Amino acid sequence: MSNAMFCFQCQEANKGVGCTIKGVCGKEASTAMYLDLLKFVTKAVSIVSTSIREAGNAIDTEVNHWVTEALFTTITNANFDDDAIQLRIAKGIALRNKLMAQAQSEGISLPQHEALSWDGQPEGYAEQAKKVGVLSEQNEDVRSLKELIIYGLTGMAAYLDHAMRLGFDNEACHSFTQEALRDITVKALSADELVALVLRTGEYGVHAMALLDTANTTKYGHPEMTKVNIGVGTRPGILISGHDLHDMEDLLKQTEGTGIDVYTHSEMLPAHYYPEFKKYKHFVGNYGNAWWQQREEFTSFNGPIVFTTNCIVPPLKTSTYKDRMFTSNATGYPGCKYIPTDENGHKDYSEVIAIAKTCQPPTEIERGEIIGGFAHNQVLALGDKVVENVKSGAIRRFIVMSGCDGRMKSRDYYTEFAKALPKDTVILTSGCAKYRYNKLPLGDINGIPRVLDAGQCNDSYSLAVIALKLKEIFQLNDINELPITYNIAWYEQKAVIVLLALLYLGVKDIHLGPTLPAFVSPGVAKVLIENFGIASIGSVEDDLKKFGLVS
Repeated sequence: MSNAMFCFQCQEANKGVGCTIKGVCGKEASTAMYLDLLKFVTKAVSIVSTSIREAGNAIDTEVNHWVTEALFTTITNANFDDDAIQLRIAKGIALRNKLMAQAQSEGISLPQHEALSWDGQPEGYAEQAKKVGVLSEQNEDVRSLKELIIYGLTGMAAYLDHAMRLGFDNEACHSFTQEALRDITVKALSADELVALVLRTGEYGVHAMALLDTANTTKYGHPEMTKVNIGVGTRPGILISGHDLHDMEDLLKQTEGTGIDVYTHSEMLPAHYYPEFKKYKHFVGNYGNAWWQQREEFTSFNGPIVFTTNCIVPPLKTSTYKDRMFTSNATGYPGCKYIPTDENGHKDYSEVIAIAKTCQPPTEIERGEIIGGFAHNQVLALGDKVVENVKSGAIRRFIVMSGCDGRMKSRDYYTEFAKALPKDTVILTSGCAKYRYNKLPLGDINGIPRVLDAGQCNDSYSLAVIALKLKEIFQLNDINELPITYNIAWYEQKAVIVLLALLYLGVKDIHLGPTLPAFVSPGVAKVLIENFGIASIGSVEDDLKKFGLVS
C-alpha cells in the first residue's frame, strides 16, 4: 500500500521517520503532493535557466524571483492552500516553456529529462505529483544529501526573498540556487560531490544572510539594545507575525493615527530593535511567545493577525480568529484573506485596519519587559567590555543557542539547560528558540545580559560575525579555539541553512536537537559526525559535563 504522502523535512516528522497520511504540521496529503510538484517545476525552470546562463546569456529577474518565492512557498508551515500552490505551479510551467522556447531559438541544447518533457497540464498535476516526491530517489544516502541541499536552498530562498522586498538582490545566489537544483536533478553526482555541494550551499547561505543583514540595516538602522514591552495597551491592536520587515514598515505607516496599536508576534519580535521603527508611538510591544502557541494567543489577542511568512498553525474548526487571519507573500491558508503585493512592492492593509477598529483590545497574558537587540553592531560596540570580561574570567564561555522552537515536550531541555548554566556563561541566541529562556531571570555579568538576542533566525549571521571578530581580537588561528559552545535547536529549513553556513565557516562540534533530522540517513549522519563533529543533544546534566561547564 502506497503512502498518501511522504514528508520528512521538519523536526516533527512522524515517529522521527516521515509523515505519510497527514503532516504533523497540519498539511493535508494533497497539499504535500502539490508542494512536491512545485519543487519539481522549480527544478525544471532551473534546468533551462542554468543552460541559458552557461551559454553566456542573462536570466530575467522574473525567473529569479519566481524560483525564490516558489522555494519559500514549500517551507514548513508556510502554505496550506492547494489552489494558491497550483497557481504557482502554472506560473512555473509558463516560465519553463518560455525559457525552453528561448533556448531553442538560440540553439542551446537542453538535457533530456521528464521535468522538461512533461506537458504541465493542470488535469495531470495530481498524477505527476505522485511520481516526483521525496521517495522517487531510491538510494537512501543520495536522497538524504539531495534533500539536505534542497532544504538548505529553501532556507536561503527565505532570506533572499526578504532582501529582495527591500530592493537588494544577489545574482550569484540565484545562479547557484538554480545550478544546484539542475545538478541534483540531471547529473549522477557521487556522494563526495554531493557533500561538496552541501558545503557550497552553506557558502551561499552566508552570502544571502549577509545580503539581508545589509538590506535590513540600510533601511532601518542597526539593531540596538532595547527593552520590549510584553504587556498590552487599552486600544484595539493588530498582531503581525513572521519575518518580513518591509511588511512591518507598510503596516506601521498605514496604522499611524488610526487609533490602532501594532504588536509583534514570535519571530517578528526583533523589529523592535531597529531604530527606524521606534519612531512609531503605536508600535507598543510583543504579544505572546513562539509560533506553536498561536491558537491560544491569537484567541486572546482579539484583533486581526497578519502572517508575512511562516509559521502558520492551522486553526481549529472551533477557532474564533480564523476570520480575522490574513496571509501574504509565500503564505496561504484556505478560507483566509490573502493580501497581495502591488506593482510598487507594497501592501494595502485597509481591510485589516477596518476589522481592527471593531475589535476589543488584546487580553493581557503577561506583563513586563524583555531585552534584545544584540546583533553584531551592538555587540561589537560593547567589544572592549566583552573582551575585558573574557580576559578576567568573568565570562568563561559563550553558548550559542540559536534556532527554532517547537511544541515537543523534549524542547523543555533548552529551558532547563539555560537555567542550569553556570553564572559565568553568556547565551548568544537568535530565532524563536529564545522563547524557551528569554523571559527567565538569568541576570547579567558586569552589565552584560546573560542572554544576548541577535534577532531573527537569519540574524544567526550576526553570531558568525561576532565569532569571527573575537577570533581576530584574540589572535586565534581557528574559530573553534574560541570559548564558544554550539547547542542549537532546529525545526525547519531556515535552521538547515544556518547549520550549513556554520559548517562552511569551519565550525565543528555543533550539538543539534531535540532530534537529528529524519532526512539524514545513517550513512550521511556518519559523514556529518566524523567530518564535522555534528552530535545530538543528551540530558542537561550529561551535556553540561560534556561541554566542560560542570565537573
